[in-house]
Amino acid sequence: MSERRPAASPSDGVVLLHGIGRTARSFRRMELALDDAGFATLNLDYDSRRKPLDALAEDIHPALDRFAHSLDGAVHFVCHSMGGLLARVYLAQHRPARLGRVVMLGTPNGGSEIADRLKNLAAYRAFFGPAGQQLVTRRDAATSALLPAIDYPTGIIAGNRSVYPITSIGLPRPHDGRVSVANTRLDGMADHIVIRTSHPWLVRNADAIAQTIAFLQTGQFAREAVIRQP
Repeated sequence: MSERRPAASPSDGVVLLHGIGRTARSFRRMELALDDAGFATLNLDYDSRRKPLDALAEDIHPALDRFAHSLDGAVHFVCHSMGGLLARVYLAQHRPARLGRVVMLGTPNGGSEIADRLKNLAAYRAFFGPAGQQLVTRRDAATSALLPAIDYPTGIIAGNRSVYPITSIGLPRPHDGRVSVANTRLDGMADHIVIRTSHPWLVRNADAIAQTIAFLQTGQFAREAVIRQP
């Protein structure tokens, strides 16, 4: 976990939540860009492979609550992949009083067909753990209850390139190699764009970073050089 603050008293802050099997290091480039844009940041590590989403939400709450209360302004969320689902679970249980905006990058809001295909394999279950079973497209009632409809401004960035030629076979196109563009969408979202990059690179792609900052600042994505979904 790393926490960064601008020289002046922090106004708005951003919580960064990485994806399953990743670490806070994956968000380092985004973290530095947000810092340069004047945001305080909390780049959280969490044990994504060992616990289900509801338990992970409780794990991150103490650090996130301290961070939110240290700010003079709003607390925003920027999330990659499963980190977006974790944010949804967290906000349903522990919504900050001054919640700002949420950006999701490659989040499988409608589930992942890759998880559907691999969920019963011993190697998948061992590596991705309980949360990996919650990434499927047909969620059980308990998981669905953790993910109620959103009522906060959410911008979603999807990718449409793949670096996984084998495991992405059969994914509905367009997709980022892990999640179809269609399954990143979410009822009630404020904006949705597609970036020409793959799932792991969404957190490092210069366009994705610039668009993330634009949404946090204005509530919408910039209109240049993006594929905007109706």
